[in-house]
Amino acid sequence: MQDVIEGRVWTLGADVDTDQIISGKYLTIIDPNELKKHVFEIALPEFAAQARAGDILVADENFGCGSSREHAPQAMRAIGVGAVVADSFARIFFRNAINLGIPTIEARGVRAIFATGDPARIEMRAGRVTNVRTGASVEFPPLPPHLLDLLEAGGLVEKVRRELEARAGKVPAAP
Repeated sequence: MQDVIEGRVWTLGADVDTDQIISGKYLTIIDPNELKKHVFEIALPEFAAQARAGDILVADENFGCGSSREHAPQAMRAIGVGAVVADSFARIFFRNAINLGIPTIEARGVRAIFATGDPARIEMRAGRVTNVRTGASVEFPPLPPHLLDLLEAGGLVEKVRRELEARAGKVPAAP
């Protein structure tokens, strides 16, 4: 994870549920390269074909509601989403995304300052999201250190792997 994240914005509305992120009919897919072909097939049909690694999702409230399936953030990670910023998140989605190493930021009023295609700048430790085109920004409470550590490691599995290697006296592999 970087302290400053920059990318092109894709906007979404309120109540984007996990079925809109990845339809339930794809839950048998475990290959990330296949899964990413179907991300946002319902909510943003052009996303899978046009998204670039590092793109940022900006949404209204209650992003990731619905079922607690981990496939939704897995599909987003597979396509290379750089961060998700929303007015609010479903708690299980928020935790699943953080555990997979996706910066997930709750910033009230963020959707109002962005249009699809705008360049965004997220300052993780300073707690600010800025629309680079307009200069408008919103502040958010920075994530606590333990969540920043998880993101820095690349997610929960990678963090635990590194800790176990360190305990065993092994040098952790580079991410």
